[in-house]
Amino acid sequence: MKFGLLFFIIAASTFLNESQAQDTLKFSPNKINNFKWVPLPAVGSNPANGWMFGLAPSATWYMGNPIDTKLSNLVGNFLYTTKKQWIFSSRSNIFLDQNSWILVGDWRYFITSQPTFGLGSGAPNELGEDPNLPGVYQGAQQMDFSLIRFYETVLKRVGSSNFYLGMGYHFDLHSKIESFLDEKSPTSLEFAHDHYNRSLGFDTERYILSGITLNAILENRDVAVSPYEKNFALLSYKINPTFLGSDQSSSTILMDYRHYVNVSERRKRHLIAFWGYGNFLVSGNLPYMNLPSLGWDMFGRGGRAYAQGRFRGESMVYSEAEYRFPLQKQKETFGGTVFVNAASFSSRTVNEKLLDTINPGYGLGLRVMINKQYRTTITADYGWGQKGNSGFYLNVNETF
Repeated sequence: MKFGLLFFIIAASTFLNESQAQDTLKFSPNKINNFKWVPLPAVGSNPANGWMFGLAPSATWYMGNPIDTKLSNLVGNFLYTTKKQWIFSSRSNIFLDQNSWILVGDWRYFITSQPTFGLGSGAPNELGEDPNLPGVYQGAQQMDFSLIRFYETVLKRVGSSNFYLGMGYHFDLHSKIESFLDEKSPTSLEFAHDHYNRSLGFDTERYILSGITLNAILENRDVAVSPYEKNFALLSYKINPTFLGSDQSSSTILMDYRHYVNVSERRKRHLIAFWGYGNFLVSGNLPYMNLPSLGWDMFGRGGRAYAQGRFRGESMVYSEAEYRFPLQKQKETFGGTVFVNAASFSSRTVNEKLLDTINPGYGLGLRVMINKQYRTTITADYGWGQKGNSGFYLNVNETF
């Protein structure tokens, strides 16, 4: 953690002079694009990946006149971790001229590993036999796997409103899946991943989820990467038919709502942010790694205090509140945050319903805005959860 914070300070200092110069730029009505690229070297840490090294480039630009076109952004990751993982990703939110269309992309290639703990909110840290499933492990079980993900969504603005309708295609290929134990004791029980997949007719080493989404978005945020005001809402219905390549047919509904309330009219950065998120299985069955899971939202920001994938189930609800504030009287460079969150999961496999168990988290963070005009921000957070769960998170741009 200390090394991560040291890098955080060094990186902020490196870009501070440049950002202060950029902050003085003013938009011309005839000037478009204003492309800004930050090839940020990355040293970070989180519970699922350990220490990460590489590049985390961030780009912001306008696809039209800044007067009537929102800021587009792209965040990439090219990382190698101390757990011998490779992480390549590109996630984008692009507004075309006059916000007439939105293009949302989420592309990933992982050669990675991750612990899984079984299903439901009550899954413990400690390895043992699941009392609800005799002969099956619960608690920390390691998994190696590869993931290829291609998500792309196109949305059309409805009239002159901030409401959008559109469709998307999503594809997930999990392969080379292997479950194992860190402990040297012999494997005497069945792994939770393998038991779940076998019981529902999925392969335990490779599976595909492929389908289309029907989407509705309300986009009122002023700047998507670091909003100061208003709100955002997403409703997405996913259909995964076998004729598009899915191993089994299924459907899900995802709901995402974010709201930003200014505490001070003079300092817009002084605000309270709220996030509500739900992901629900509607029909059919999903492979284990495609089940709704903590920290598998688009930017992997949910569930600070817990490792990615710590909780998993057929349906999930998640909420978070964050107080953001400047640390300087006049300048906007340094800021801070405190946050609380809570998550709950359901699982038919272990007979657990939503809200039977709730897992809370809380924490605090430091912010360094390296470009005021585009609100490009380095974020460093530490979160604490239940039963000894905790983690340090170093990222680019606000959590939500």
